[in-house]
Amino acid sequence: MAAHPALAVEGLGFAVGGASILADVEFGVARGEMLGVIGPNGAGKTTLFNVLSGLVRPTAGRVLLDGQDVTHLAVHRRARAGLGRTFQTSSLFEGLSVLENVRLAAQARLGGSLSVLAFPRRHDAATRTARERLAEVGLAGKEDHRSGDLSHGDKRKVEIAMMLATDPSVVLLDEPMAGVGSGDVGALSEVIRGLHRDRGTTVLMVEHHMDVVLGLVDRVAVMHHGRLLAVGTPEAVMADSTVQAAYLGEPV
Repeated sequence: MAAHPALAVEGLGFAVGGASILADVEFGVARGEMLGVIGPNGAGKTTLFNVLSGLVRPTAGRVLLDGQDVTHLAVHRRARAGLGRTFQTSSLFEGLSVLENVRLAAQARLGGSLSVLAFPRRHDAATRTARERLAEVGLAGKEDHRSGDLSHGDKRKVEIAMMLATDPSVVLLDEPMAGVGSGDVGALSEVIRGLHRDRGTTVLMVEHHMDVVLGLVDRVAVMHHGRLLAVGTPEAVMADSTVQAAYLGEPV
C-alpha cells in the first residue's frame, strides 16, 4: 500500500483582496484513482486547478505531489515532477500540424530544442513519442492535418496527446468536453477512460456534463462557495440532500 496519495491538498486557501475564493480545502487522491470535481458556477473548481498546477499561489495550505511539497514550485517544475494539465479553451498551435504540436511537447520532456523551423528526422525520439501518443488517443492517420482544421473533439484529443507526451503521473482535465459536439463526447470519454484504466494514471477532472463524470470517476468531490462540501462515491454523493440542494438548487 502506498505511503501517501499521488496528490493531496492540506488546508488549502486562496483569497484576493479580502475575498475568499478557496477555504480549508483538504483531500487526497490515490494512485491510479479518477476523481471528478463538480459544483455550480463560481464554486472555485478552476481556481483549485490553477492552484494545483501552479498558475496561482495559495494564501494558505499546501499542495503535495507524490508526498513532495510543491506549493511554491513553478508550473514547469511541477510538470517535470509529473503533473500534467489541459485547459477549458484550446491551447494548440493551430497553424502547425497535429504531429508538430505533440512533437513539441515530447521535445520539451526530452530536453530537446523547441524549434519548429527544422523538422527532425522521421524516427527521432520525439517524433516516435508523438506518433505513439497520437495513436493512443485515436488520431493515427491525422498526423499531417492542420490542428486548426480539426473538430473540437479531435483538438481535445491532441491536447491530451500533448500532455501524455510529457509522461505525467497525475493529470488535471479542466472541462475536457467544453465545446465538444455531442457526436464526439463518447469517443473522447473513451480516451479519458483509457488514461485511467489502461495507463493507471491518476486523474482529476472538472466537468459539467454529469453523465460523463458519473460514468468515469471512482469518486466525486463537490465544491460550493470555495469549500469542499462532500467527497465520496458518485452514488453516495448524488444521494446526499445537502449536495442536491447546493448543486441542483433543491433536493431531488
